[in-house]
Amino acid sequence: MSDFGEYGGRYVPETLIPALDELERGWRDALADNSFRVELHHLATTYAGRPTPLTLAERFAPGKRIYLKREDLLHTGAHKLNNALGQAVLARRLGKKRIVAETGAGQHGVATATVCARFGFECVVYMGEEDMRRQRPNVERMGLLGAEVRAVDFGTRTLKEATSEAIRDWITNVETTHYLIGSCVGPAPYPELVAELQSVIGREAREQIVAAENRLPEGVVACVGGGSNAIGLFHGFLDDENVRLVGVEAAGAASLGTGRPAVLHGARSSVLADEDGQIEDAHSISAGLDYPGVGPEHAFLRDSGRAEYLTATDAEALAAFQDLARSEGILPALEPAHALARARDLDAELILVGLSGRGDKDLAEVLERL
Repeated sequence: MSDFGEYGGRYVPETLIPALDELERGWRDALADNSFRVELHHLATTYAGRPTPLTLAERFAPGKRIYLKREDLLHTGAHKLNNALGQAVLARRLGKKRIVAETGAGQHGVATATVCARFGFECVVYMGEEDMRRQRPNVERMGLLGAEVRAVDFGTRTLKEATSEAIRDWITNVETTHYLIGSCVGPAPYPELVAELQSVIGREAREQIVAAENRLPEGVVACVGGGSNAIGLFHGFLDDENVRLVGVEAAGAASLGTGRPAVLHGARSSVLADEDGQIEDAHSISAGLDYPGVGPEHAFLRDSGRAEYLTATDAEALAAFQDLARSEGILPALEPAHALARARDLDAELILVGLSGRGDKDLAEVLERL
C-alpha cells in the first residue's frame, strides 16, 4: 500500500474489507502481468485515442509559453476514460458482472457507461439532482450508452452524496459488483490505483514538452477536485525538483487550502469540515470541483512542500473559459478553466497546463452566467 504519511488508509465497514483485499490482490496481479499492460495500451491507442497532443496556446497569455495537455481530445471528452478502461479490464479479471460509479460533472459517468458498453457490464451511475440539472447532456449520453442513472435527492444533491450512495450500493452487492471510483479518493488501494492509471498523462506530457522545447517546463498546473487529472499529470514530474507543481482548487471548495485532516468516503485526507469533523458543503460553478474532499496523495504532496495549491473563483474560471475560446478556438471544461486562470499569472515563462476536458457539458451553465 502506498504511504501518504498520515493520509489514506481504509475507513470502511467490515463488510467491504474482503472486497478491498480482493481488489488489492487483483491490482497487484494485474501490474505484474504484462498482458494487462499490453491490453490497456492497445485500448488506449485504438479505442481511446492516445497519445493526446500537446498544444501551444499562442495567443491566450502573451509573454508566456503555455502548453495544453489535450485530454479534452480523448474519446468521451475528458481524462476520465484512462481510469475507466483500466478498472474495467481489472473488474473483468476479478469476474465481476456489474459496475457502479458516482459522477459529478458527468464525465466519469460517461466514461464508465462507455466502458460498460464496450465490455458488456451492467452499469449503474449515481448522480446528484443538482449535477443532473447542470450536466444534462452527459445524463442523456449515459442513457444512450445503456447505463441506468440513479438520481440522488438529499443533502447538496451533488458529488458528495452521489459517492455515498454508490458506496451503499457496493456494500449491498459486493459479490457481483465492482465500484469504479472516478478520482484518486476513497479507501486503499483506490488512490494509488487511479493515480497509476492516470499517470499516462504525465508520462506523455513530459516526453512531448521536452521534444517541443528541449527542456522541462518551469511550472505544471492542473485543476483539483478529487484530483485525478492533477495527480496523473504531476506523476510525470514528481522527481524533477525544479518543476513547480501547482494544483488549482475552486475557491468555494478548497479542501487543501482551507480544509483540515478528517475522514471522508473511506480515507483520511484534507477535508472541508468543522471542528467536530462534520463535513461542510462545497461550492463551485464546475460540478467536477464541487467536492469537500481531495485525494490523500495531494494532501501528502501539500504537506511535504512538493506541490502547492492555489484557488480560482467562479468569475476567474469563466473569464479564462471565454478567453481560451476566443484566443485559441478551444472550449475548455469549467474545471480546467480554473487551472488556466492561475497559469496565466504564474511567475514562470514555460508552463504546462492539464486541459482535462472539453466544455460541451458546461455550455448551458456558462451561457446562463454570461
